[in-house]
Amino acid sequence: MLVRRLQDLALLLLASLLVLPVAAVLVSWLQWDAASAQILREMAGTVLPGYAWTSLVLCVAVGAGVAVVGGGAAAAVTLFDFPGRRLFEWALLLPLAMPAYVVAYAYTDYLQFSGPLQSWLRATFGLQGRVLPEVRSLGGAALVFVFSLYPYVYLLARTALGERAGHLMEAARLLGAPLRRRLRSVAFPLARPAIAAGVALALMETLADFGVSSYFGIQTFTTGIYKAWLSMDNRIAAAQLATVLLVVVATLLGLERRAQQRMRFAGGRGARVGSAEAQPMRLRGRHAAAAFALCTVPVLLGFVLPVLFMLRPLAAEWTVLPWDRFLQWSFNSVRLGAISAALAVAAALLMAFSLRRAPGAVTQGVVRLASLGYAVPGAVIVVGLLLPTGWLQQVAPTSGAGAWVTATVLGVVWAYLVRFVSVALQSVQSGYTRIPASVDDSARMLGAAGFGLLGRVHWPLLRRSVLAAGLLVFVDVMKELPATLVLRPFDSDTLAVVAYQLARDERLGEAALPSLALVLVGLIPVMLLSRALRTRS
Repeated sequence: MLVRRLQDLALLLLASLLVLPVAAVLVSWLQWDAASAQILREMAGTVLPGYAWTSLVLCVAVGAGVAVVGGGAAAAVTLFDFPGRRLFEWALLLPLAMPAYVVAYAYTDYLQFSGPLQSWLRATFGLQGRVLPEVRSLGGAALVFVFSLYPYVYLLARTALGERAGHLMEAARLLGAPLRRRLRSVAFPLARPAIAAGVALALMETLADFGVSSYFGIQTFTTGIYKAWLSMDNRIAAAQLATVLLVVVATLLGLERRAQQRMRFAGGRGARVGSAEAQPMRLRGRHAAAAFALCTVPVLLGFVLPVLFMLRPLAAEWTVLPWDRFLQWSFNSVRLGAISAALAVAAALLMAFSLRRAPGAVTQGVVRLASLGYAVPGAVIVVGLLLPTGWLQQVAPTSGAGAWVTATVLGVVWAYLVRFVSVALQSVQSGYTRIPASVDDSARMLGAAGFGLLGRVHWPLLRRSVLAAGLLVFVDVMKELPATLVLRPFDSDTLAVVAYQLARDERLGEAALPSLALVLVGLIPVMLLSRALRTRS
């Protein structure tokens, strides 16, 4: 009984640490004062409508783009057979390895007015002035997000279509339905919930972004939060703006979960696409060429071209790159990633084991609260962490609470845990679903109880899931920008922060080195995911 109470106490403490940033943002409305009210009134009359309109237009463009690109690619590789299909099944996942802000740097370097493409066009054809549209624009940001985030839709739609779509479309063909009607009446209804869930995930990433919007000079809600905090020096106004963003993200999260629940009808164990009577339809001629182009364009624009664009300045400035400092940036990134991954996996193991051992109301509540963290934008987490430390600093000026959060790794690791514990938790829970409950009963009969059950029975069976969880958190931490940018200790720049700062200073050749390093690290979960999809199919 004592062990059980200590376990519940540890879970409540963990939940408090993970929920504190969000709770602090919500509590900020109780701190209403004349200064914050004045700032909000001025922002509401000047820039706030622009923030809302820009964010809305960006979300509409990104939502429509990822739905078309991701859904179309998923339908092509799942329902049809054409040359290169096997290659595209995993190649379409490659943009997951590219942080959106890295894609923005790459295209800006190559397509801007002074970039090599426009310079070549002016020199070759005798043109004057700007030849191509401005890259740093709302439209440019929308394209960057579309080709960076479409894999969310592609993955979910491919899973939904791969279970039963081929079998049902074959049945519709035998009943005389033409291909267009089969796609409209069978494939699209099957994929619609998955596409909606993927679009919601992509929009959450879009709203949480800081790197692309800041670099392109786009005034979104996220940049407005940082401006209210850093430029106007009013944490209450920043927190209240963060609340608006938090409500929007919570709405998207609810829509995503509802769409995921509606996907259950496509998860049966009926005939598979690979069965003899439900083979993908073979395409030839112009139809095969169209499917090939449909899959080539996202891979080309979302991964291949950005990598090539970054390799060009990297090769040109190879001898002058700061290799000694690059090693220090890499060490800082790896250190933060390793610490955060270890703590996130430990927290996930504690929650998953507690939920399996005694799925009570306290445990289920803690798990639900922890699962919300990944949907919380980094800007909201930063504000939510700095608010309580500021209050504590006012109450106890000699406590040094602010220094503990902003001058040590504590604050940045805390922010990482709030954001990424849910990533580790999902992987560990996935591993637990493969361990039958009868294993626990047998272990208890043989004397294994409490944490001995976790160490002697569960751990050997969970090692692969735990390793995958650690790698996923490690990679996410390496690429994370907003929280790191504000909370990192002095002289502890990471690869993500340095890439952003160098690109902001127009030193895109030097920014290519840390950017490519982030891409290489990001390939790790992509390879794991593609391997898992091949094994499943």
